[in-house]
Amino acid sequence: MPLEAPEPQAIVIFGATGDLARKKIFPALYHLACRDLLPERHAIVGSGSRDWDDAALRERAEAAIHENCRTDLDREVLGGLLGSMAYVPVDARDPAAFERLGERLDELDRELRLEGRRLYYLATPPSLFAPFAEGLTAAGQATPESRIVVEKPFGDSLEGARELTRRIHAGFDESRLFRIDHYLGKETVQNIVVFRFANALFERVWNRDAIDHLQLTVAEEIGVEGRADYYDASGAIRDLLQNHMLQVLAFVTMEPPRSLEAEAFRDEKVKLLCAIRPLDPDRVVLGQYEGYREAPGVARGSTTETFVAAELRIDNWRWDGVPVYLRHGKRLPRRATEITVRFREPPSYLFGELGIGPLPADHLTIRIQPDEGISLAFQAKVPGPGYELTTVRMVFDYEQTFMHQPAEAYERLLHDAMDGDHTLFTRADGVERAWQIVEPALEHPGDVHLYGPGTWGPAAADELIAPRRWHLH
Repeated sequence: MPLEAPEPQAIVIFGATGDLARKKIFPALYHLACRDLLPERHAIVGSGSRDWDDAALRERAEAAIHENCRTDLDREVLGGLLGSMAYVPVDARDPAAFERLGERLDELDRELRLEGRRLYYLATPPSLFAPFAEGLTAAGQATPESRIVVEKPFGDSLEGARELTRRIHAGFDESRLFRIDHYLGKETVQNIVVFRFANALFERVWNRDAIDHLQLTVAEEIGVEGRADYYDASGAIRDLLQNHMLQVLAFVTMEPPRSLEAEAFRDEKVKLLCAIRPLDPDRVVLGQYEGYREAPGVARGSTTETFVAAELRIDNWRWDGVPVYLRHGKRLPRRATEITVRFREPPSYLFGELGIGPLPADHLTIRIQPDEGISLAFQAKVPGPGYELTTVRMVFDYEQTFMHQPAEAYERLLHDAMDGDHTLFTRADGVERAWQIVEPALEHPGDVHLYGPGTWGPAAADELIAPRRWHLH
């Protein structure tokens, strides 16, 4: 069903002076406004440590929207959006600042009849998630009508995740806590559920009987520019595999939910995560691109991994015996996020009589970025006498089919958080299970192999998947 505008509310952005707000949140709010998907009555309150006023925030937001707008700019919509913005400086260590914020929100609430509904968005460094949540709670701003959005990473370990949840739950229970993972807001990821469960053709072969293995690659061309302090303390496993990659894998491999309601959906995701064996450190390859240690903010002699490849096993009826290969790295040849479903090779006796074979296996590719879409590669006869076979592709491209680019992930996720829909957000038990899966690799890391920038990572990653090979190579 089409999306509708949420109920009237205030949207409070902590970290409004930062890069996430500039690149993602302000543009997403603008595009939601263009589609009439912001609340009819709303206020947008930016907050940060800088001593700005309302005009400075509006100037910052306008520049961000100009820079990141993906459509022709609608001046009327932009003017209305900027007019709804206000700024209140808040330092997470200053209780009085939260009191001042509360006073401003109360004024806006009375003026706009918002009925106490507030969405607090923590677009801040992870170290400030708990202090901001606790500051709101201590100031009486964690009201029953309010919700809170937290960016990843959610903790830096299993115990860290549990502690963060405990501190936020002091004011915001699980029903009002939205852990955002922007990969789940991407149209192609959401379409996995439709592709699987609305098409009997594919769901009937989506199992160990027909599938040889699964691959998920998240490749980045860039290094750690601008994020070295955070990244050097985290690494590729914490930064991406533990969250984005396991969440996407859950969409690909989970059982059909009993309904599309949020809890039914999240129940099946958690069941799937619980079926994944914790990583075997012997089946994990770590790498670091040459030159990483020279980046500003990186410790000399750092052994932080910028590349990880891992083999997973899922212990359930559907996926027993089917290996899953995950790969992520920085400074790889190109930016791409793809899921590859590799089917089993067909029997070769029929065409083997003609000297053809072994036949390559069919494979399905789901492209999450760039150029979102799905393609199916299979065998076909080359026109002409006799039997000559070649691989051909059927391709579904989002932009070509629907004549426009898919909406940005943050648009859908911001809307759903305002609307109180948890479907695309992670739950506490799912976050904890994801940490349990990766902890063996974090506690017992293997050697970190050097690899050249612009390559597909260390040779050990190819050895991990052998005799198979990576689809992107």
